[in-house]
Amino acid sequence: MEDVNYRTSRGLDRALFQSLASPDWIDRHRSVLITGPCGVGKSWLACALGHGASRANRTVLYHRLPRLFSDLELARGDGRFDRLFRKIARVDLLILDDWGPDRLTATQRRDLMEIVEERYGRRSTIVTSQLPVEAWPDVIGERTFADAILDRLVHNACRISLDGPSLRKTGTDNRAEASQ
Repeated sequence: MEDVNYRTSRGLDRALFQSLASPDWIDRHRSVLITGPCGVGKSWLACALGHGASRANRTVLYHRLPRLFSDLELARGDGRFDRLFRKIARVDLLILDDWGPDRLTATQRRDLMEIVEERYGRRSTIVTSQLPVEAWPDVIGERTFADAILDRLVHNACRISLDGPSLRKTGTDNRAEASQ
């Protein structure tokens, strides 16, 4: 958290982000949604929050969402599904990175619904996406599931909407400069 670069123009609200340095939001079972174009530091910021939570003795689990869906599908086939699901459901902070590059299948919708339902009001979740939250129903694909999933994810979430050029292309990174 102490290495976050606030000088880069990307719309990161310093006061809001620094308020997340305390684990209070995790203890209150709030979520964080970080959206913005490719390269603005969504994953880096999510991981910074995860590291801060870990240092505050909260359990943290990171998954790229496309990979998580693959892991869940494999776990169904080899008998590990219940164990993997319990791990996902019980961790204090679950980071779901890279939401929305592909439309969800029926199985993925059900899995996401079960994860979100199990965690809602009990645990915290961070979701990163290149897509604005308003576009998420199209990714989910079925209106009933979309309404239920988003109601649980968005209801008590802190939203961080980033913008600007890719930090990779500009040669800037997320870390604060030594002179800050």
